[in-house]
Amino acid sequence: MPPLELPLGLGTSGLDDPAECRDTVTAALEAGYRHVDTAQMYDNETAVGEGIAAAAVDRDEVTVATKVHPDNLAPEDVRETARESLDRLGLDRVDLLYVHWPTRAYDPSTTLPAFDALREAGVTDHVGVSNFTPELVREADRILDAPIAAHQVECHPRFRQPALRELAAELDHRLVGYSPLARGDLFGDDELTAIADRHGLSPAVLALGWALARDVTPIPKATGDHVTENLRAVDAEVPDAALDAVDALEPGERRIDPDDAAWNR
Repeated sequence: MPPLELPLGLGTSGLDDPAECRDTVTAALEAGYRHVDTAQMYDNETAVGEGIAAAAVDRDEVTVATKVHPDNLAPEDVRETARESLDRLGLDRVDLLYVHWPTRAYDPSTTLPAFDALREAGVTDHVGVSNFTPELVREADRILDAPIAAHQVECHPRFRQPALRELAAELDHRLVGYSPLARGDLFGDDELTAIADRHGLSPAVLALGWALARDVTPIPKATGDHVTENLRAVDAEVPDAALDAVDALEPGERRIDPDDAAWNR
């Protein structure tokens, strides 16, 4: 299996209108994105698949990721609903299949072998985890036959996840950062905006460029002109001084923090 390529991606959480979701995915791929992230929980896999099909981009050039809902993590449900995700996406496989949250029906001893089985069956090329603590990542790494290809978590300049970045480097998987713009809060962040202004960057390009420079794959949700604006981060020259200034910002709080999240137990 070739190594997983995870360039800056398009996040689709919150793209609830099917037409808008479809058109956004198509526009993103035709603008140059090659990584699209969805989930059973988002209820938009059909629209995402339609957007992929409509784009003038070869399917094999695109990394498609989806996630199994925490209610569907019993082994038989994993196997059944992963194939249902393929049907909705209109694909014969996904590149990356995540455990979305290690909650509800998640049982590492039975859930994770089901993901291994899906990989062996060709339903997915790679297995990932999402919203795990370091301890749960290490446990999953011990149980899985497949290497963990990616761990998806909230990550942005005010919530930089240093421990999980170090763990990703240690275990050789990719850290994927959702809400890389802190759900839009960074646009009103005076300190971050001042850093961006000093270096002639937009706050979005600074935040996404920081992630890329720190070995995090950001997956911003965007529509309209923001789709292409975010992609500028890939080629932007973000000076070390700007990156260091971001690293020195006072850490903030999570934007996504459900009561049953693993870190709240």
